Amino acid sequence: MADRVHEKKAGPRGWWVAPALLLLLAACGQQPARPATAGHTSASASASAEPPPVAWTGLAAIDPCALLSPQDRSTAGIGVIGKPKDIAGVRACDWSVPGTFGVTVSLSDTDGLADLEVAKKTATKTKVGAHPALQVADKKAADGTCAVLLGVGDAASVQIDVSNTGFSDTPLACRRAGTVAGLVEPKLP
Repeated sequence: MADRVHEKKAGPRGWWVAPALLLLLAACGQQPARPATAGHTSASASASAEPPPVAWTGLAAIDPCALLSPQDRSTAGIGVIGKPKDIAGVRACDWSVPGTFGVTVSLSDTDGLADLEVAKKTATKTKVGAHPALQVADKKAADGTCAVLLGVGDAASVQIDVSNTGFSDTPLACRRAGTVAGLVEPKLP
């Protein structure tokens, strides 16, 4: 009978112990939720909002003929579509405006500005947008040609060559090369 009395006492009073114990155990290890303050995001929200890291592809993913959109070509005075070409293993695109001038944009995945062989007397250091650059023209030769070389990191470069028809007016060729470089530069890594 003592067992029965014990069962009766424990039964009705102890019914809440098991659910309370479960609740207590379920709450263990959980951090309390913090209210977000204006202008701040939680670590989990900001972590999921950040884009995943992008692998460096350099110039490999860029089509040189896609660097000048129809609007860019119009701005540069180029009314023709570019033709892809290969210049000694370097991917390039050539736009030839009959009777006026031609532009070639070449992408080198292996040669940075420091690696290019340029006669110092013909090169002027400059910057186009965020990229270091060289403008290369032989003003004494006055041959109507000019190039702008853009550095893309330490080991890649983009070369914009302009040749005027009749091989005259080097300053005009340099203005044209500078215009094209300014249009191409924002599209580079």
